[in-house]
Amino acid sequence: MPRKVKLILNPIADMGRAWKTANDLRPIAQEFQGDISWSGTVYPTHAIELARQAGEEGYDMVVAMGGDGTVHEVMNGLMQVPAEKRPILGVVPIGSGNDFAYSTGVKQKASLALAHVLKAENIQPVDIGMMTDEHGRKEYFDNTIGIGFDAVVTIRSHKLPIVKGFLMYLTAVIQTIILNHNPMQMKVKTDLENWEEKIIMLTLCNGPREGGGFMLAPEAKNNDGVLEYVAVTKVSRATMFRLVPEFMNGTHTRFKQIRMGKFTKLSLTSDLPLYIHTDGEIFTSFGSNLKQLSVEILPQALRVVHG
Repeated sequence: MPRKVKLILNPIADMGRAWKTANDLRPIAQEFQGDISWSGTVYPTHAIELARQAGEEGYDMVVAMGGDGTVHEVMNGLMQVPAEKRPILGVVPIGSGNDFAYSTGVKQKASLALAHVLKAENIQPVDIGMMTDEHGRKEYFDNTIGIGFDAVVTIRSHKLPIVKGFLMYLTAVIQTIILNHNPMQMKVKTDLENWEEKIIMLTLCNGPREGGGFMLAPEAKNNDGVLEYVAVTKVSRATMFRLVPEFMNGTHTRFKQIRMGKFTKLSLTSDLPLYIHTDGEIFTSFGSNLKQLSVEILPQALRVVHG
């Protein structure tokens, strides 16, 4: 069991319900025998700073309490800590998608998740992806990078305050098919192959699921030392609508318009600006002119409490 634990809470996760959820979890935290402290985020990227500071202050474990965005920030903070001092990552899923928690088998009920995390009986290393854009800006990701269609879905989902969870993403998917059907001419080079094609969507996967229920890479595992890509080639709007339930069920792989592969390193160039999300966090949005990036896998870079 860890001796010193930092809990980092995003109080506005789950459409603002996370604060109440965390308050209900206080009795569980108070039973912890070691040194435990809470920190709340108050602005974007704050969790990155808090996690990095926790590592520098000698915490054994940092627990991300929120959705995939909170996990993404905490993980990015921990990756700035030297490997030999890097705390264990724990996750209490109280967000909209909770896809990283799904990939590590963490209980979806917050009270069970926190009790399990604090026991820390099942700690396993996971791979972390690292993206570098054409300006040298780096970003780590634990689950997926979405380029094109699903990045626009993410941008639109952030503007849907009424619906939550999977329904929020599904609504944004429908909007994006109707309003943002823009294929890119993309050149892709990996350690295994080179190809060029018109692409609607390219997702780079460390885990199997994104958007709270879209099984983009059903066979992906975040501990096998490789990443997977899923590309949707130039298709009609009608075909995109046809593919939505297939992505939900993980049966899209049988369609000829879907291209999939594995890699440890990848670079790409596009003729159109790249709209990008990393673990559901917007990396570039409308107005960006980014057209090149590279990605690589960092095997077993972070220890994580599994379910």
